[in-house]
Amino acid sequence: MWRQGCAVERPEGRMTSQTPLPQSPRPRRPTMSTVVELNVGGEFHTTTLGTLRKFPGSKLAEMFSSLAKASTDAEGRFFIDRPSTYFRPILDYLRTGQVPTQHIPEVYREAQYYEIKPLVKLLEDMPQIFGEQVSRKQFLLQVPGYSENLELMVRLARAEAITARKSSVLVCLVETEEQDAYYSEVLCFLQDKKMFKSVVKFGPWKAVLDSSDLMHCLEMDIKAQGYKVFSKFYLMYPTKRNEFHFNIYSFTFTWW
Repeated sequence: MWRQGCAVERPEGRMTSQTPLPQSPRPRRPTMSTVVELNVGGEFHTTTLGTLRKFPGSKLAEMFSSLAKASTDAEGRFFIDRPSTYFRPILDYLRTGQVPTQHIPEVYREAQYYEIKPLVKLLEDMPQIFGEQVSRKQFLLQVPGYSENLELMVRLARAEAITARKSSVLVCLVETEEQDAYYSEVLCFLQDKKMFKSVVKFGPWKAVLDSSDLMHCLEMDIKAQGYKVFSKFYLMYPTKRNEFHFNIYSFTFTWW
């Protein structure tokens, strides 16, 4: 029987419908000082979100704009699928503003990938990058079809190397449009003499170019692809009317 005014004891620790449920703590929102661990191509780094987001608009800032977007490895480190060798100079620049002094071309390539524009600009002012990316690039932009003709040279040399230790390709420089009208005469001369099967024409161009600089660029770019090549001046062909002359160079590829 229920008696008014009598207290009813409940077993200690027993929950009722009126007992509030314990709430789990909310996860802390990442801040700029949040420490993160990185796995860059198998090499581990520790830094902060603030360092990675230092330059808004960079690829790193975009990667870590939301940690939910970032890929992680089996240990929970944030994974970046890039070569690790030159990431440390990138990270040092983000931390302290220290500009790299070694391996400049390689670091420059990574800075371009991560789109860190201030570092890209600083590296472009260094002699190693200025000479290659600014001066040399501007020079080659004045040579129409440079990349296509370079690729053609390699294809022709490979085609002639089926049963030979060496193969050669001739390069004929056509400096002006007026000179270009006599190019067929050069081809007839070479075919009559049975000198070479393969000839690649460079030009005409409007700017004043040093032919030796162009030959240097060709040899350097072919060697950069892993080929063994040697170039030399082959002959100077004057047209029958002696109005123009053509400088012709040979490029010899060694295969084995």
